[in-house]
Amino acid sequence: MREQLLVFLLLFTSLSLAQTKISGEVFDEFGEPVPFANVIFKDSQEGTITNENGRFYLESDKTYDTAVVSFLGYTTKEVPLSSRTTYNMKIELAEEASSLGEVVVFTGKQSKKDNPAIDILRKIWENRRENGVKKFRQYEYEKYEKLEFDLNTIDSALIKSKVFKGMEFIFDQTDTSKITGNTYLPIFINEAFSKVYGDNIEKLQKEILEGNKNSGFSNNQTIIEFVKDLYSDYDVYDNYIKFFDKAFTSPLSRTGINVYNYVLLDSAYIGDKWCYNIVYYPRRKNELTFKGDFWVNDTTWAIKEINMQATKSANLNWVREVYIEQEFDVLNDSIFLITRDYFLSDFSLRKKEGARGIYGKRTTLYDNYQFDKPKERDFYKVQVDPYDYEVYNRPDEFWDTNRMEALNKDEKQIYTLLDTLKTVPRFKTLYNIGSVLASGYYEFPGFDFGPVFSTFGFNEAEGLRIRLGGRTYFGRNDMWRLEGFGAYGFRDERFKFGLSGKWLLDRRSRFIIFGGHRKDTEQTGASLTNTNDVLGRNLASSALITVGANDRLTRINLSTAGFEFEPYKNFVFRTTGSFRTLSSATQTFSIDYFDENGQIQSEVSQAELSTGIFYTPGRKTSGYGVERTIINDGGFASVFVGATFGIKDVFNSDFEYQKLQALYTQPWNIGGFGRAYTTIEVGKIFGEVPLSLLSPIPGNQTLFSIYNTFNQLDFYEFVSDTYASFHLQHDFGGRFFSRIPWLRKLNLREVVGFRAVYGEISEENIALNASNLVYQAPEDVYWEWSVGIGNIFKVFRLDFNFRGNYLDNPDARRFGVTGTFGFSF
Repeated sequence: MREQLLVFLLLFTSLSLAQTKISGEVFDEFGEPVPFANVIFKDSQEGTITNENGRFYLESDKTYDTAVVSFLGYTTKEVPLSSRTTYNMKIELAEEASSLGEVVVFTGKQSKKDNPAIDILRKIWENRRENGVKKFRQYEYEKYEKLEFDLNTIDSALIKSKVFKGMEFIFDQTDTSKITGNTYLPIFINEAFSKVYGDNIEKLQKEILEGNKNSGFSNNQTIIEFVKDLYSDYDVYDNYIKFFDKAFTSPLSRTGINVYNYVLLDSAYIGDKWCYNIVYYPRRKNELTFKGDFWVNDTTWAIKEINMQATKSANLNWVREVYIEQEFDVLNDSIFLITRDYFLSDFSLRKKEGARGIYGKRTTLYDNYQFDKPKERDFYKVQVDPYDYEVYNRPDEFWDTNRMEALNKDEKQIYTLLDTLKTVPRFKTLYNIGSVLASGYYEFPGFDFGPVFSTFGFNEAEGLRIRLGGRTYFGRNDMWRLEGFGAYGFRDERFKFGLSGKWLLDRRSRFIIFGGHRKDTEQTGASLTNTNDVLGRNLASSALITVGANDRLTRINLSTAGFEFEPYKNFVFRTTGSFRTLSSATQTFSIDYFDENGQIQSEVSQAELSTGIFYTPGRKTSGYGVERTIINDGGFASVFVGATFGIKDVFNSDFEYQKLQALYTQPWNIGGFGRAYTTIEVGKIFGEVPLSLLSPIPGNQTLFSIYNTFNQLDFYEFVSDTYASFHLQHDFGGRFFSRIPWLRKLNLREVVGFRAVYGEISEENIALNASNLVYQAPEDVYWEWSVGIGNIFKVFRLDFNFRGNYLDNPDARRFGVTGTFGFSF
């Protein structure tokens, strides 16, 4: 969501080319709005549908003198247009006479019985299509994609505001959206031309980028990839259409008759195919649904055209409007091919019509389909260099040949607008503010200061902690990067520091070498699957407010060096060597142990060699430098398998042992019932080790809900050398709250959680213990559960946590309340 914040802060909209523009409201005789009424220009197929409040906007490049407004159950009304631009029309529809017995009248909620529209819908189900490319052994086609951002709802107040002082020239080019009726200023465009190859037998697909061209924030490919992920591919024949991490019920879904009203409105030729026109709209508010219409062929029952507009009452944050159009070319009775896909979203902090926002538009065109041309398996598997200079610097002749849809006047001008804008000092200031909020770093030439959000912290050992840091940064695709920080605690009066570096030696295999050193204070009891990330520091180490004393902290002096490579996409192999010394950071916490001579020792020195495999199928990243940005964070499965070997006597290392660990996380999109997230962790230590090298069950004494921890456990309440844990979190997305009238408008979301862990501790490891902790492992399976209310003010979730057992433990917390902030759709 940080990328979205940058979009909101930075993306700022051409002379009107449309010949006829109208807007207004449609009412019945009693002054009530008529939602989902049809508004079209007479003798044309150009039209729209009123929203839930009866409002509409329609425009055309052609000149019309009459608009036709209709809805079943009302008399059709023709409205003369005295000028090419007619706004704020008030149109009243009269109820149709009931004496017309030969006409079946549908109003409001439609019957599921004797409804010809639903009869047609059942024909669509019986003859359900698959995307044509899935019907062949192999396929290939060309794809042209155009992404555009526009600042919308331009008015005189915005133009005259102090924010745009010195940048007024950008408003010389504004236009009006054909869908929403709002004025907008185009500010960014990205074009991409690629060739797509697939093998359905081997279940392989490869997309080769042939050309890429953009304007605006040309070096911020992250925004482009982020929006592409939001507008991920979908199939209108599926029961659910997934975007913005939400599952909308498709109007062609088999469950659609329980979610939508359907009305058979018209029939006509579309090209040379006779088609039926069906209008649909939701039965209930606040659900993830659409309104719109589709045209379906009367013999093949294949969709020829469809448009979908998300209902304004849908439980969706930061998005005021969603509009989708798709066009298909039907090859025969069983195969259709998509030829055009248009997706528009209106991002806004508020859903009010007068609020300003950002349009994000994606237009995708497909052409030159070819089938059953096999390629070798190596063609799909071979890794290619992710950056080719020529691909990003194609001449104009390339785009004239491969651009499947010509740019309009506004889009052409975008390529020069921002180059001028970047020279304006006021714009540079706005850019810097947005960059800090989005990345956490303040930019200097070649160096970033930050992260600014970790400047202050607090814990029992350090008291108030101040941290200053930075990193080298010449561009998002740097082949190497150095990072460092210095920190000071006012209670322990100690200086801490860290320095790390990494270098990408080969882009194709992503072979990276890395190393670093850190001297710091850490809460090591906050996670099970540990890493040797030099500069990583968990929230529990410096939470300003905690439940109980957060005094079980460790001083760590860590040095690491290693390498990693990615032989296959999203399959990473990493090897790390490390040496660390560990000691207690407070007088109230001890990590003492008995050495082999029976003497008590208070410090651990340990050398380790660890190797791990990380597999993240479906992960999408942006960039090709030593650091990449994850675009779909939380939207893919993750598997980790690792082995760590403690090496004795190397640099006077104290212990010899072996540790095996595995972690599996999986998101689950459950259609209309929301989204779940599960994690399974297992691990075992072979050998005798003291407290600081064991696996404490991760507690949580902060006031924040931290996934993969146990909110009702204190740090080090359970300690283990063998463990298995399970975490479940399910967000129902407002499924139940939307059915409660007095809660519906708040768009709250229900969240439930369940957490359990089993652990053991060996007698040999217990015998080593000389600390002030009595070891206890959760051999009876510790568990807890939670219920939460999410989407409070769109950014906050409140969780109520309940401890399931081990209630007799000293100071056991039976109940607790935690919360978390976050941006989500």
